[in-house]
Amino acid sequence: MTRGSRTTRGFRRSQVSRAAGLFTGSLLAGVLLLGTAGSALADESPTPSAGASDDSDGAEAPTEAGTSFRTATAFRPDQRATADASTGDYLYWVLPVDAGQRATVTAKVSLPESAAARKGAATWQVDVYDGLRRRQPCVHGAQTRALAADAREVELRCTLRTVRAWAEPWSDDPLPGSYYVRLTVVNAQEEDLGLPVRTEIEASVADEGGAAAVDGRLAVPLTPGRTTVSQSDSDNDSGDSSGAGSSDGARLAASGVEPEDGWSSGRWTDRWLWTVAGGVLGALAGIAGYTLARPARR
Repeated sequence: MTRGSRTTRGFRRSQVSRAAGLFTGSLLAGVLLLGTAGSALADESPTPSAGASDDSDGAEAPTEAGTSFRTATAFRPDQRATADASTGDYLYWVLPVDAGQRATVTAKVSLPESAAARKGAATWQVDVYDGLRRRQPCVHGAQTRALAADAREVELRCTLRTVRAWAEPWSDDPLPGSYYVRLTVVNAQEEDLGLPVRTEIEASVADEGGAAAVDGRLAVPLTPGRTTVSQSDSDNDSGDSSGAGSSDGARLAASGVEPEDGWSSGRWTDRWLWTVAGGVLGALAGIAGYTLARPARR
């Protein structure tokens, strides 16, 4: 074997070793970058405060419901809102849902002992509307259920589609803002109307992350304005019987309903971090491949 061939082979071996070291360093750098990004996202996530824990326990949750969209009672996710009403009332609540979140609304209707002697079954239904008062379909759960004549409790559930930060004007995609929850009986015997019931409403939101992120955002979330309306106006607005709202002569409509950490529509998402990390790893892999494929200099 000549001296030149040994030199060439040794040069190639050193080149391969250097490329392997470069590729290993690229992988370590990518892992470190992803770990740093993940820890940064974890640090940015809101930590529950003492007030938030009280809200989740229901200590500060509302104990009444509105009778129309304009008088809807505001509550936050993970709160359990309650209201005493009568069979046939239209009950309204409102909560904030941000971009990238998927909300699940759970409603529970309970009848007291005095309402056990009902004439027949009753069908209850929960509907969810967005800030434009468009009824949003439920992708999971039973939003309509019948309460048998001998039953005293029924539970409803509605899981919405993931809220988008922006959508085409012609689409019905859910947008960030206020979401109204309406609970009522849709089929009951006339003799059973007016019987007392106790209702519970709870909502949970799951963050879908960067997979649900889209380009573009709303300039302003779809939230209601602050207006004072009388009880008679609220009855005319909904066309429903009253009896589940406040006993005051006037009510203040829900206003300023927003997440505790503010609206995040249009902010940076983890999709950008993964894109940058993938670009860096791709560039380093290209450099390593070029180093391996580069012909030896003679």
